Amino acid sequence: MAPPRKKNEDGEFVHPSASHAKKKKTSPYGIEPISAFYLFLIANSVAALFAPIQDCDETFNYWEPTHYLSHGYGLQTWEYSPDYAIRSWLYIGLHAIFGNLRRIFPRPSKVAEFYFVRLVLAFVCALCQTLLWRVISGTLNPRIGYFFIAAIIFSPGNFHSSTAYLPSSFAMYTVMLGTAAFMNWRGGLKTSQGMFWFALGGVVGWPFAAALCAPFLVEEGILSLLSDKDRFIEAIIRVSRGVVAALVIVAVDTAINTFFYRKVEVVSWNIVKYNIFSSTGGPDLYGTEPWTFYFKNLLLNFNIWFILALGSLPLFLLHKTFSRSTQGFQSGLRTVVFLAPFYMWLTIFILQPHKEERFMYPAYPLLALNAAIALHIILAAVGSSDPKTLVGMIPARLKLFAVTLLLMASIEVGLSRTWSLYSNYSAPLSVYQPLQDVGNPGDNVCFGKEWYRFPSSYFLPLNMKAKFIRSEFRGLLPGEFSEARTGFGFWSGTWLPTSGMNDQNEEDLSKYVDQRACNFLVDTQYPVQQGSPEWQPPPNEPDYIADVEHWQEVKCVPFLDAASTSFIARTLWLPDLPFVPDNLRRKWGRHCLLRRKK
Repeated sequence: MAPPRKKNEDGEFVHPSASHAKKKKTSPYGIEPISAFYLFLIANSVAALFAPIQDCDETFNYWEPTHYLSHGYGLQTWEYSPDYAIRSWLYIGLHAIFGNLRRIFPRPSKVAEFYFVRLVLAFVCALCQTLLWRVISGTLNPRIGYFFIAAIIFSPGNFHSSTAYLPSSFAMYTVMLGTAAFMNWRGGLKTSQGMFWFALGGVVGWPFAAALCAPFLVEEGILSLLSDKDRFIEAIIRVSRGVVAALVIVAVDTAINTFFYRKVEVVSWNIVKYNIFSSTGGPDLYGTEPWTFYFKNLLLNFNIWFILALGSLPLFLLHKTFSRSTQGFQSGLRTVVFLAPFYMWLTIFILQPHKEERFMYPAYPLLALNAAIALHIILAAVGSSDPKTLVGMIPARLKLFAVTLLLMASIEVGLSRTWSLYSNYSAPLSVYQPLQDVGNPGDNVCFGKEWYRFPSSYFLPLNMKAKFIRSEFRGLLPGEFSEARTGFGFWSGTWLPTSGMNDQNEEDLSKYVDQRACNFLVDTQYPVQQGSPEWQPPPNEPDYIADVEHWQEVKCVPFLDAASTSFIARTLWLPDLPFVPDNLRRKWGRHCLLRRKK
């Protein structure tokens, strides 16, 4: 029997198997998942290659221990002292594996290891973002998925969180996977899977991030209580499996840390104990901030998206109250559950005296989700064509123009802030390059007032070490991991007793070296500040760059003088052109690598 024939638009008969006779199916997610993955990956890879290190905690608590595992030496903070043991070696070891993997590829170097680890983080983050986006688009609406992508890839927050080597970034990855599991009811409820991901982020990463699964578990409890006996038992089984999975993760993490600390340590519990039950001051020793801190910070990092996220729950309640939607109780409850984690997280950390930008990282994808839902609700209302309403009387093209203008302005502000972060603060990632040519094994690179800008020993050639000279800082600086090997086995610095460590941020003078031990020194000079008649150098922070008798410049890179630059100029990128008013122009310092004159 002859195959069926069909007509094309010109009336010609074509075989149905011909490529031009087939209609391409549209993706149920709006765009193909691989396209979304590429968008996330490009944004994250840019961050991996160009984002400055925002927090010295990333350097000293994560890059330095990784450097120790990979190269046998590095700086050690009190958190890694076996007396305190509040950092997980499992988390460090996973990153060290990828850093060492880079050595098998051409042109290996420590700097290459640093960026390779960052690119791996970019890939993992993009994968997590894509999986959450896929569930958002399939469960809620493809348009919400579009907005989620935009809120993520154009935000300065993603620029510095997606590839940051921090437990809060790792927790952000697992929060995305856990949220995707709880949101996706296709094929059955995935409670145990969701609990596994939140537990992984809490145990291996940051314990407090596990709290973000609470709204989903409350939803599970409410729906199981409203169901029959069989479904109630099924819910108990799902939660029990999740608890077992969490206990397995705790057991594995404890086993790894027991190997390194040479004693049984449940690190996640140690972290909670120090931060909540400490009798020595806890994290508040490192500074406190007003309750407005996160509002200002999130506005900088997400601009209009943060405002939308804050308004998402009120907008949804108004939408449910006044719309003619036929959605029932369960659908409304689910949406509230999706919106609740961001509000819960923000509230918890606003109430904490000690605040840091990275504490918000686990909630960044939830902020983007809330903002996307809010914008979707607004567009649904604005898109009304009912002539009896005020919105319906506005021409459709005018409404489209207004919304497009708002989104384009948000993207422009986000990109401007991102470029500002890079151009203002990236000097510490490039100033060490000449050491490959002018440095020698065994040389010391010293840091005074710029100690917290050190990007890690990965930027120093092999067997060249970072040292500290005294500045005006009076807190506790890192020491060094023990390099004892004979008779002690591998990585003995992880378990040998330490000296000069404390959990009260008290200065230890043994952490300093004499300036005469410094072959190189890193310092920053601020000509605008120093040009003031009232300026006097602090007693322990002389202008080493100006001391040409003892030091010579090897390389200097422009670095923002934040104290002399206006808020707008240091927040957003503005071109340094003659027509820009002086109060909107950036003032520059110089971040320099110096070499001792012989």
